[in-house]
Amino acid sequence: MGNRPADVDALLESVAKQDLAPARIVIVGNGCRLPEFARRLSLPGEVTTIDVEENLGCPGGRNVALARLREFGDVDVVVELDDDGLLVDADVLRRVRDLYVADPRLGIVGFRIADEHGETQQRHVPRVGRSDPLRGGYVTGFLGGGHALSMAMLAETGDWPAEFFFAHEETDLAWRAADAGWKILYAPQLLLQHPKTSPARHAIYYRVNARNRVWLVRRRLPLPLVPVHLGVWTLLTLARTRSPAGLKAWLAGFLEGLREPAGERRPMRWRTVWRLSRLGRPPVI
Repeated sequence: MGNRPADVDALLESVAKQDLAPARIVIVGNGCRLPEFARRLSLPGEVTTIDVEENLGCPGGRNVALARLREFGDVDVVVELDDDGLLVDADVLRRVRDLYVADPRLGIVGFRIADEHGETQQRHVPRVGRSDPLRGGYVTGFLGGGHALSMAMLAETGDWPAEFFFAHEETDLAWRAADAGWKILYAPQLLLQHPKTSPARHAIYYRVNARNRVWLVRRRLPLPLVPVHLGVWTLLTLARTRSPAGLKAWLAGFLEGLREPAGERRPMRWRTVWRLSRLGRPPVI
């Protein structure tokens, strides 16, 4: 968004130090004009910058980059990174390549997110409850800050839900991928260093979090599970949220999610729901 120039430079320099150079780098200015990167930072591969007139949010900005990569026609796997992230190790892209070469049905690879002290927040571990962030394996979701996507998978599932703008877009994509038979792998050996933050730092957090959660279940869950999911989630939210202003914004977003069109309804099959529940994050939670 143009508000973290030093962080973006550091991230791109960490990409340039990878022992497997990326074939293409696409940088999206989400509602801002981008500076020149390629020569100044000695970036490898072909570098494309795209200035978008308005801020399209996380999923909308990613879709802009994906559309440009499709135009090139030679990209099999795309790695997406937050602008304030950092690739500490030099072998991340090579490891990603090897994972996809080994399994043609691998759709999504989620990175481990840790701060500069090596600590991973529990909300960044894609399993329910307190789980070891160093334990990898197949999961039901992934983190937007650092991950890899199969372009073949996206051709089947569709891209990010741009209308979400921020919050729960990863779950929407993960559930579509799982329902289409693609695997989601949490690979903690792939580290993205990211500052320790709270999602509530964003002014729109409570509203869009509630709205998008309602949209998510309206779009992706079998009808009997919709009231179950929303009921459980509402109770958890009321128990956890201490801010009166936050609760007010949450309620406004919840009503907006019920009132406004949620987009295409394509619910998961029951066998997908069963499989996801066995992996540790049942869709009703």
